[in-house]
Amino acid sequence: MKLFKALALCSALVWGSVQAQNISIATGGTGGVYYPMGGGLASVLSKKVPGMSATAEVTGGSVDNLNLIGTGKPYVGFSMADAAKDAQSGQDKFTGKKVDLSTLLVLYPNRMHIVTTGATGIKTMQDLKGKRVSTGSPGSATEVMAFRVIEAAGLDKDKDMRRERLSVAESVNAVKDRKIDAFFWVGGLPTAAVTDLANTPNTQIVMIDHSKEVDAMNKKYGNLYFKDVIPKTTYKGMEKDNNVISVANILVTSPKMSEKDAYNIVKAVFDNKIELVRTHYEYISVTLEGQKTASTPIPFHPGALKYFKEKNVKLN
Repeated sequence: MKLFKALALCSALVWGSVQAQNISIATGGTGGVYYPMGGGLASVLSKKVPGMSATAEVTGGSVDNLNLIGTGKPYVGFSMADAAKDAQSGQDKFTGKKVDLSTLLVLYPNRMHIVTTGATGIKTMQDLKGKRVSTGSPGSATEVMAFRVIEAAGLDKDKDMRRERLSVAESVNAVKDRKIDAFFWVGGLPTAAVTDLANTPNTQIVMIDHSKEVDAMNKKYGNLYFKDVIPKTTYKGMEKDNNVISVANILVTSPKMSEKDAYNIVKAVFDNKIELVRTHYEYISVTLEGQKTASTPIPFHPGALKYFKEKNVKLN
C-alpha cells in the first residue's frame, strides 16, 4: 500500500502544478510542418502562460510522439488521427503497448503527398511498381498511412517496390541525387522540403493522384480519411490540382495532464493565433468550428472541454 501511494504521488508530481509547467512538445523532422508549428507553440506557451516553460523537440513524427507521451513524462505531441487511434487501441505499431491519450485540439488536414519528378516517368500509383520509393521515416505516421494507400491501390509494399524509410528532407535529397524515384509524405501546406524540391533548377515536380483509394482505406481502418486537394498553386511547377487523401492532425497529451494546464494551452492557441500563423500558415486552419468529436478518435481532455464550453462550441 505504501509503495502504491508513493507511485501515485510521483505520478501526481510529474503532472502537478509545479513540474507540469515544464512541458516538452514532440513535433517531427525539420523539413516538415510539425516542427515549425511546435516551435511556435513552445514560444507562445513560454511567453504567454505564466510559469509555463515549453520546449519543442525534433522527432521522427507521430509514432515517436505518441510513444513519448506514453513514457508518462509531461509531453504534448502532434499526431495524425489514425496513428493516435492505433496507439489508444494498441494496434499496428503499438501492438502490446497501448498509450492513453486525450485530445487538446483538432489542428489541420494532413494531406498525403506522393511526389516524384517528370524525369522518372511516374504518373500513377501503378507506375510505382519496380521503382525506388521512400515511404517515410520509421517513427512517422507517414509510413503508417503510406502502407495503407499502397495496400488500397492493390500494390505490395515489399514486393512491388524497392522501399526506403526516409524523412521528407532526406527523401527530397535522395530524389535530387537520383537515389530514389518517388516518396510519400503526409503533411501540411506548404511543406518546406517539398517546396525546396519544386524550386530546384531543371526539376519538374509531379504529384500522384490517389484519392480514389479512400473508400478501401475507410472500409478497413474506420472513417478516418477523406478526399482532399493540393491546389496546383501550392508548389512551383504543378500542372494541375492534386487529388489526394487527407487525415486530421490533432494535438494530444496524457489524460494525467491537469485540467488547468490543458485549459491554458488551448486558450493560449486561440488567444495568440495571429502570432502562431506567423510561424506556419497552417495555424490558420485551427478554428473553434473545427473542434468536432467526429474529427478525432481520441476523447477531448476535460481542460479543453472547459474552454470550448466557455466559447459555446458545439462538439457534435
